[in-house]
Amino acid sequence: MPLLPRSTGRRCNESADGGDSRRRLKEHTALTAAAAALAVLAVGTPVAYATLDSGSPTASRSAPSGIAARGKAYIETRLFFGTERPDGGPDVTDQQFLAFVDEEVTPRFPRGLTIQDGRGQWRDSHGAIERERSYELTLLYPATEARLRDEQIERIRNAYENAYAQDSVARLEERTTADF
Repeated sequence: MPLLPRSTGRRCNESADGGDSRRRLKEHTALTAAAAALAVLAVGTPVAYATLDSGSPTASRSAPSGIAARGKAYIETRLFFGTERPDGGPDVTDQQFLAFVDEEVTPRFPRGLTIQDGRGQWRDSHGAIERERSYELTLLYPATEARLRDEQIERIRNAYENAYAQDSVARLEERTTADF
């Protein structure tokens, strides 16, 4: 225990300010210890969570830690339909597109679908940038039906390309989970 200079005439556990400096020293020590503990936790927490992870890359994406995963495995397919005709014919109208959906899409996907209006841009087969009004069609179906649905989706794409002289219908797919 450190000794105070003899000139103060006080014992080592006393101070000239009535104990305030000793209390401040205790508070400082406690704050330093708390800061050190927080630093250790901040560094160690990501390592702990990484160690406890199931090792599946999809497990961390599907639900945050501590939250039960909901739903079943589904596939989301989005199709992008342009409305301008490269052959110079009139643009596909809303009525024509909705009739196409009724005839070609709904019989294959009667459980439901989503249609969104859009504006698209792409480079055509001649290298020119084309901008056009478009439709985005979203289909959601169980992953167990992927093989069957693939064939149906390709028929839809081919039917639209042939009916409206389109170079292509873009297709985008993602695996996901869904709960209804």
